[in-house]
Amino acid sequence: MMLFSDTAFIGIDPTAGKRPMAYSALDENLRLLALAKGDIDEVLAFIAGQDKAMVAVCAPRSPGMGVMERPEVREQLSPPPRPGRWMNYRLVEYQLRQRHISTYQTPASAEKCPNWMQVGFALYRRLKGLGFQHFPAGDSPLQVLEVYPHACYTVLLGSIPFQKNTLEGRLQRQLILYERGINVPDPMRFFEEITRHRILKGILPDENIYTSSELDALVAAYTARLSATQPDQITLLGHPEESQIVLPSAELKLRY
Repeated sequence: MMLFSDTAFIGIDPTAGKRPMAYSALDENLRLLALAKGDIDEVLAFIAGQDKAMVAVCAPRSPGMGVMERPEVREQLSPPPRPGRWMNYRLVEYQLRQRHISTYQTPASAEKCPNWMQVGFALYRRLKGLGFQHFPAGDSPLQVLEVYPHACYTVLLGSIPFQKNTLEGRLQRQLILYERGINVPDPMRFFEEITRHRILKGILPDENIYTSSELDALVAAYTARLSATQPDQITLLGHPEESQIVLPSAELKLRY
């Protein structure tokens, strides 16, 4: 286990693609050190300023590598996939969908991947250039892991959350983080600020409710912190050769 004192736990959400990506940083006591948006160079400049960092990226590490085509892998799955099915998915994507957690499909060719995935690939390559090793990497002070925010919120909540871009979805996600001890604003105060006048005028006081990309970056940072400080409270899904995602729960339900 890495020594986590003074380690920055950083979450990055590159899913905006061409727009600035959201990133956040927590310390070991879940205090919010940073919550901002920037391009890939700005994000990497922030990371490069950390002596010790655990970085969680909300994107696949690489294109699919055909692990689901291997008979020895398929035979070990429960339930085993039907012949010819799921061949073009990553193992982790199969495992998530079997639990009714919806997820994207990562193509085997980088050129066929959407822009946000390609931004993610570039981010992993540049983090490797900064000395980051793929989690779990023992006591290495610089580690990077893959997370999937929708799955993180699902396992923390114990059920499928509301759509992330809706107001109720943002409130729900921020409440999950707040109850986990992260010093974000209490989202329940939103309801104290709703008045008859505001409802009639269509004005909702959501300035203290974070955007979906900020909330994704925050749950990624939280998962990074849990991975370092309480590794018995996480689950790895996927194949080490292809990529594994980290989920912030020691046990997973069969269905969500």
